[in-house]
Amino acid sequence: MLDSANRNALIGLAGSGNFRDDDEAKSVWGQDWTRFHEPAPSAVLFARDLSQLSQVIKYCHDHQIAVVPSGGRTGLAGGAVACEGEVVVSFDRMARISNFNSVSKTVDAEAGVVTANLQQFAADQGLMYPVDFASSGSSQLGGNIATNAGGIKVLRYGLTRAWVQGLTVVTGAGEVLELNRGLVKNATGYDFRHLFIGSEGTLGLITAATMQLAEAAPDLDVMVLAVPRMQDTISVLSAFQEKVKLTAFEFFSDIALKHVCAHRSLGKPVQTSSAYYVLLECEKSEQVHGAFESCVEAGWVVDGVLGASEAQRAQLWQYREGISESITPHTPYKNDLAVCVSDVPSFLAAVEACVSERYPGFEIVWFGHIGDGNLHLNILKPASLAVAEFKAQCEQVSEEVLAIVASFDGSVSAEHGVGLLKRNQLHYTRSEEELVLMQGLKKVFDPKGIMNPGKLLGAPATS
Repeated sequence: MLDSANRNALIGLAGSGNFRDDDEAKSVWGQDWTRFHEPAPSAVLFARDLSQLSQVIKYCHDHQIAVVPSGGRTGLAGGAVACEGEVVVSFDRMARISNFNSVSKTVDAEAGVVTANLQQFAADQGLMYPVDFASSGSSQLGGNIATNAGGIKVLRYGLTRAWVQGLTVVTGAGEVLELNRGLVKNATGYDFRHLFIGSEGTLGLITAATMQLAEAAPDLDVMVLAVPRMQDTISVLSAFQEKVKLTAFEFFSDIALKHVCAHRSLGKPVQTSSAYYVLLECEKSEQVHGAFESCVEAGWVVDGVLGASEAQRAQLWQYREGISESITPHTPYKNDLAVCVSDVPSFLAAVEACVSERYPGFEIVWFGHIGDGNLHLNILKPASLAVAEFKAQCEQVSEEVLAIVASFDGSVSAEHGVGLLKRNQLHYTRSEEELVLMQGLKKVFDPKGIMNPGKLLGAPATS
């Protein structure tokens, strides 16, 4: 915890209006959407500008004060949790958008810019920012970059990494680095920008970015399809890919649908109940109906609905985008898994067999971005079970699930990051040689180990 000297020094550097250490602030800004660790930061500091932040981090470096970055706090791996007396740095007050370039179609945005605000800015210019996910209304750009966020349109537009043309960062030593400066071509050695993308705040703080925008999206169709067997979702994917240009291909289970409908007071999207559902989005095409009919004839789909208006399309998306929000009160233990798309059917069969046997008493919620090989397996905590016992049971079974992931050369975290929850599982995806190199990189950019200690690599700050 902060002693009075460090507290007064940080107030002086940050400004009294940008420093809080009351219990309410520490509770709000000390955690993300995970609920497995009690927030216990020493204080919350609100970043105001680059100069202030650099001075603060230099002070924390010199006095070995651990720092946890905080964006929209929508993370699902504990990456923004401060539970060991760290100082939280919030970017809520660094949310400016500037320097739009109509020729290069780029814009500068500070780390605290809410994703939906960047999307709206792009739309106001007749363009689009295509990275999108359910938390776009509250997640912040810095957190998106720090986790290389994916979302619902990766199938067409890729991950956040693809849209970052430049970064401004503050290292763990308080140094300011301007990385790539918005250049399209820059063949001058190591591109440190890509080290910070996906680093989860363990190397330093992302303060601003130059973001590439895309041409405005064409008119789109949205469909929800009832699919009796999970394995058939891949057959449906192939059938539609042959006929239309997909921008998203999502799936969710009937259990997930029931949670969303109850949470948002929605009726079911189709009349026929099914074990699984697919939500797909594609460019408008006369071939949509033909693709649907071929799937019905093959027995892969038993019902479906096509959004006839913008309002209907938006409502169909609610069934997918509302899932995480609807199950959060149940303290879900999340497995964010990924394999090559071609391996999905056999991978699904192996994981589902394991889960059905090992979690007979738990409620299982499946959903995910199946079009890019990413599946979200959520186990909901029974009300009668203590959080610690529930987490222990889930971690034990997860070892079996993750062994299956490793056998498919997959990833234990496709898009949620590693944070606190997955740090002990990293070896399933990364080799020992890679882990050693990652530790070495952290020491270069964060020599005293103060940046988001204990996350990703699990190495705590020394004291």
